[in-house]
Amino acid sequence: MSKLLVSPSPHIHADVSTKSLMRDVVIALMPAVIASVVFYGWGELLVLGVSVASCVLLEYLITRYLLKKTSTVGDFSAVVTGLLLAMNLPATTPWWVVFIGAVVAIGVAKMTFGGLGQNVFNPAIAGRVFLLVSFPTYMTHWEAPQGLFGADAVTGATPLGQVKEGLLAGTPLSEIFQGDYLHMLFANIGGSAGELSALALLAGFVYLLVRKVIKPHITLSIWGTVALVSLIFWLVAPERFTDPLFNLLPGGMILGSCFMATDYVTSPMSIMGGIIYGIGIGFITMMIRYFGSYPEGMSFAILIMNAVVPLLNMAFHQKKYGRA
Repeated sequence: MSKLLVSPSPHIHADVSTKSLMRDVVIALMPAVIASVVFYGWGELLVLGVSVASCVLLEYLITRYLLKKTSTVGDFSAVVTGLLLAMNLPATTPWWVVFIGAVVAIGVAKMTFGGLGQNVFNPAIAGRVFLLVSFPTYMTHWEAPQGLFGADAVTGATPLGQVKEGLLAGTPLSEIFQGDYLHMLFANIGGSAGELSALALLAGFVYLLVRKVIKPHITLSIWGTVALVSLIFWLVAPERFTDPLFNLLPGGMILGSCFMATDYVTSPMSIMGGIIYGIGIGFITMMIRYFGSYPEGMSFAILIMNAVVPLLNMAFHQKKYGRA
């Protein structure tokens, strides 16, 4: 009689493995990774290299020499964490800051809880938020990429940061942002690699949907909530609040909603729980953007809702096999 093996989540009822799922996520991130290197150059390549190498090395060392277990780096989860962390950092981030982010992501947010399948918080977002709070100067230093739209790129601040600073100075919104959404959709806006090209990230999202790696309900609930909340505020006071399209395209909205909020381990198991989870992320994001001190709120919103996931899993259950 063979042994019954019980392992932590994610549990996938299909002929797939954690390695194949993580490999698909890596492939889905490639359009955005390539775009970031093309536009930001060697600086971004260094950030990507240090982030991925640090995450893989740290997971190997912790697994083998602290936890005394077989190395898990072959499942590509550390590579995914490294890529996502790098995509959340400016291309000018010093290598040692990137390394500290990897230590927090892998050493604290992931391996402290026992490794893949047992962590409460998304490792890459935990690393990014730690760096944002600890090294705000490095994390908010933006340089405009050079490429498709040349000198018209945003310099000095991201679109969200530019709007936040202008509104705080009392400048009407119509004088701050001229509605040039092409920059946001295709490429060449200031910010982290994950803010560079919405189109590249959406291409990766479609790939994950086609491969059935993720389901769209979490992402769509985030987008719907962001669109609805921003529409209400924009209609009430268009000179103070940005419109729905502006809030959906820039910043970490697409990266967070497509690749990080949908993480198997840190998102709800049920569809209804996932919808409520997505609504919470979208609402918190907009409250931070409109009324908080940070121009971008996606990372904080995901971390907060990660903590709520156990409650959502308790409140909402998928139908058990054999039950009507």
